[in-house]
Amino acid sequence: MTRSELVRRLADSKRHLTRWDAEVLVTTIFDEITAALLRGDRVELRRLGTFSVRKHDARIGRNPRTGETVAVGEKHRIFFRIAKQLHERLQRQLTA
Repeated sequence: MTRSELVRRLADSKRHLTRWDAEVLVTTIFDEITAALLRGDRVELRRLGTFSVRKHDARIGRNPRTGETVAVGEKHRIFFRIAKQLHERLQRQLTA
């Protein structure tokens, strides 16, 4: 599902919301999640999952093509952990 599909489905499912209102709502939610992650906070959305930022220290890597060692800098990555309820529901649906 793309962002525009999410906006369209939200506007279609709630008659009192226009597409513009749905766009503002989705944008605000994504902006707040982004801001929280930038502050280093954890974002928990019940029945969906948890977003957090994990730090990966600098290390020495290897170029697989040449075998040459390469310095890899420190990185921060977004980590998502699916909620138990959603995971169980998906497993039931996918194995049925």
